Amino acid sequence: MIFRQLFDTTSSTYTYLIASRKGGEALILDPVLERVDRYVKLLTELDLKLVKAVDTHVHADHISGLSELRDRTRCITVMGEESGVDVVSMRVGDGERVAIEGVSLEAIYTPGHTADSYSFAMGDRVFTGDTLLIRGTGRTDFQNGSPEAQYDSIFNRLLRFPDETLVFPAHDYKGDTVSTIGEERAFNPRLQVGSLDEYVAIMNNLDLPNPRMMDVAVPANLQLGLDQDNPDRRQWTLDVDAVIRAVDTGGAVLVDLRDRSERERHGVIPGSVHVPYPALDEQIAPGGLLSELVKASDKRLIFYCAYGERSAMAAEAARDDGLAGSCHLKGGLKAWKAAEAPIAG
Repeated sequence: MIFRQLFDTTSSTYTYLIASRKGGEALILDPVLERVDRYVKLLTELDLKLVKAVDTHVHADHISGLSELRDRTRCITVMGEESGVDVVSMRVGDGERVAIEGVSLEAIYTPGHTADSYSFAMGDRVFTGDTLLIRGTGRTDFQNGSPEAQYDSIFNRLLRFPDETLVFPAHDYKGDTVSTIGEERAFNPRLQVGSLDEYVAIMNNLDLPNPRMMDVAVPANLQLGLDQDNPDRRQWTLDVDAVIRAVDTGGAVLVDLRDRSERERHGVIPGSVHVPYPALDEQIAPGGLLSELVKASDKRLIFYCAYGERSAMAAEAARDDGLAGSCHLKGGLKAWKAAEAPIAG
């Protein structure tokens, strides 16, 4: 496995790059905007294809690198379903998995630092975001934070992992890089409490100043979505009615770009072909399934996903590969359901 822990000195943020092998697919956790050049260079050096970029929560101390990485690599952006971000490619709930080739992370809803905080478990380690830090815990006094929720997240979720489980947080301000669940249980001063009330009292009396970039970072991190109304994209963007007409007249093939877990949880548009987004490049290239399908049927491709972000990038990529009529469903399955169009389980 390839595992890199990268550090942003300005915000004291840890970013994690994970892949199962050199030359394979990669995932990145909690990227920082100013470090994107470094991430892209490292991806090139390791011959990795970035497939998913994940934020554990809406950060207040730095601007996320999610949208920049999406624009530069066409990766899938991922956050928890409780996030107030305008648009990400994929939202996950508690217990769902974020998977790439050879790597699978379990999403664990751990609110408290913020209302949308998630941790992610992978084998012998857990990425705790700002919920559980090394010898500390994330503050709970903004973004709908709650010391009561954080106590539950830590004591009833994270501390139930085996003691030897490695703890990789999103921040550290002392130079520590990794801990274990057992160490934090024994030595984290904020966890040496006998009750919920005692923990709440500690967190409510921290009296910390706001993060320096909070007024800039939070608004920016709530507006991460791809602009589907951009004039350059509008020409290949269809609303629900237009997609229904295209399918009913037999002139189009619907292509579902979502992961299998998303399809199982949220349903599919009847008659659509499943091509997971990470496999798109291979399938639209000459000789690929979608390329051959268009050649054989003379139909155009209409891509859809959860919210329209992956499909907008897919339509652009397909057009770049010579599939000139390719379009996408604006707003994705969310818009389709809002229009009460048919769904298959």
